[in-house]
Amino acid sequence: MRAHPVSVCIITYNEEGNLRECLESVRWADEIVVVDSKSRDRTVEIAREFTQKVIVRDFPGHVEQKNFCLAQAEHDWVLSLDADERVSPRLQEEIDSALSSGDVQVDGFSAPRKTFYMGKWIRHGGWYPDYKLRLFRRSRGHWGGENPHDRVSLDGSTRRLSGEILHYTYRDLGHHLEVINLFSRISADAKRARGVRFSTFRLFIHPPAKFFKAYFLKGGFLDGVAGFMVAVMGAYSVFVKYCKLWELSRVEKA
Repeated sequence: MRAHPVSVCIITYNEEGNLRECLESVRWADEIVVVDSKSRDRTVEIAREFTQKVIVRDFPGHVEQKNFCLAQAEHDWVLSLDADERVSPRLQEEIDSALSSGDVQVDGFSAPRKTFYMGKWIRHGGWYPDYKLRLFRRSRGHWGGENPHDRVSLDGSTRRLSGEILHYTYRDLGHHLEVINLFSRISADAKRARGVRFSTFRLFIHPPAKFFKAYFLKGGFLDGVAGFMVAVMGAYSVFVKYCKLWELSRVEKA
């Protein structure tokens, strides 16, 4: 029995293929909050099968939307998930145990995230264990980072759990390329807004360095063909981001 109730916070957009499984994995929570960015599929309908706390609003950015979702939570302890993630039974048990005491000694918990990609679980290449801080006191933390790469900023201590967040990422290569195209533009826009200038050196060096690190230093080769694809797509993502930053600089000069 948990001494501390938990609010699960999820932001969504066109996630009808993932959301039901995500929400099924957190039925045990004391509250579920879903903030949707005006989906055009059945996402909102599915969300309302699990909770009445569904809010539909414009999408201001990943960091901003996740912080808005946190602000809607009733309880101090929040578990933030993406719609393509699920809480494993082992992680649920650990959360229940960690929050069973009235006096929890830390302010947040991180858990390893395991990703399913191209028909298999990826265990190398920097994709695993990929610890994510997702369970924390709302009064001590918030979402920060640079869109679209958000992260929790916590004023307090943390502890690691061993139960996994299960991540069912890209449906196929086409979907992966779509996400790279979208996220690389968001990242380039954010860098440009911060005054970051295009660098030919970074364009030439960072993509191959990304591949070398993922495939060789992080053992991506141990995941076979899927591991090679992870490394190549990671390098390609970096390449496209810098290309779009270059493109933005040319537009400004025109």
